Amino acid sequence: MTFLLTRLNKKINVMNKILLIIQREYLSRVRKKSFILMTLLTPLIVGCFYGLLIYFSIQGASSTNNKIAVVSENKTLTEKLASTKNTSYVYVNKSLAEMKSNLGKDGFDYILYLPEFSLDAPAGIQLLGTKQAGLAMNSKVVDDVENTIRIQKLKESGIAQEDLDKLKSSVNIDNKKIDETGKEQDSSAGATTIIGSAAGILMFMFILIYGIQVMRGVIEEKTSRIIEVMISSVKPFQLMMGKIIGIALVGLTQFVLWILLSATISTVAVKVFVNKNDIPQSAVSTLKAKVGSSIEKQVTDDGPIAYVQKSIANLDLTKIIMVFLFFFIGGYLFYSALYAAIGSAVDSETETQQFIMPVMMPLTLGYVLSLSVVTNDPYGTIAFWLSMIPFTSPIAMMVRLPYGVPDWQLALSMALLVIGFIGTVWIASRIYRVGILMYGKKTSFKEMLKWFTYKN
Repeated sequence: MTFLLTRLNKKINVMNKILLIIQREYLSRVRKKSFILMTLLTPLIVGCFYGLLIYFSIQGASSTNNKIAVVSENKTLTEKLASTKNTSYVYVNKSLAEMKSNLGKDGFDYILYLPEFSLDAPAGIQLLGTKQAGLAMNSKVVDDVENTIRIQKLKESGIAQEDLDKLKSSVNIDNKKIDETGKEQDSSAGATTIIGSAAGILMFMFILIYGIQVMRGVIEEKTSRIIEVMISSVKPFQLMMGKIIGIALVGLTQFVLWILLSATISTVAVKVFVNKNDIPQSAVSTLKAKVGSSIEKQVTDDGPIAYVQKSIANLDLTKIIMVFLFFFIGGYLFYSALYAAIGSAVDSETETQQFIMPVMMPLTLGYVLSLSVVTNDPYGTIAFWLSMIPFTSPIAMMVRLPYGVPDWQLALSMALLVIGFIGTVWIASRIYRVGILMYGKKTSFKEMLKWFTYKN
């Protein structure tokens, strides 16, 4: 009985020491002015940024009005280019040289030169201006010329444009998802992709930012020799775990505050800067052609905010947030143990470059593949394995989750991440215990391998 009580007291003492280190790491960071300022300002900056981005994109599309002088020497193309709301075509009876000499003084922004060419092989067309035409402008003119040639070909072949338009059918497909009970649920591929991609990006950013904070904290304490005093009272493993968990709580605190503030500020910013009446008709027409008339009606009638809200209404956001928190904590703990080992092995941040790359590569690979391969095929073999391997699962699983992941795959991924964390902590602790007190020696992978094999 005495033996058991002694063991229990030792464990309680160890836990108390770890809790003290966690408290120190947490409070020393959240009390900093920089932490408070960045926590409050970042959501405001992000909300205003996206609000202004949407506002200026819409205003730019609706306010642009280019006047183009058409100099045509083509006797074959008799059909005239049709003007639109943002682009006006004016045919002039002047030579190209004369128009070029007066461009900018006669009210025209560009000159469209149409030389003689065959309708089957148009060539030699030029768009001239005192300023370089943008990609959107150039593409618009190309489309207009191609459409004009197509209309003339239709007329020459005896087919009226109206008859051709009658052959077109506008198709709108409603996405439905059938759950385990056979019940249909509305779903949105666009909203699913946006939520999944956003979760993957956030996961990548937080693991990278706070993992590096662990490494920098270890380096700072090592170079200032504070670590020597702390090691006299606690074991290296206790110090490493306290630092890792303490900074994890800092990141979690900041993440929760960012989510709450960003959701509020972004909604207000977009509602202030964007009005459904500001959406240009050309943008609405494009949207209708791409996503169907019913969705176009939702956007124009309810506004973009209401459309986004309806799109994500059927996603299980509570589950997504809870799983995100688990993989954020698990992924952070997995990588921060490795960052702590790197920090203990070097004397300055400049020496970390050779060690950081092997740690960052799997994380970066998971990020890149998740936003490309996984979003295109969330149920494929590559997506499955990316969401299972602990090095990539925090990002890949979050990208897959909004599409629907079987519970057994989610549970397996979580279990493997926990096992992976335990393994990396064990490896990192064996390096940390030696490296934390090693000074003035250039560290290499070979040297770290020797530390790993040292006996207690």
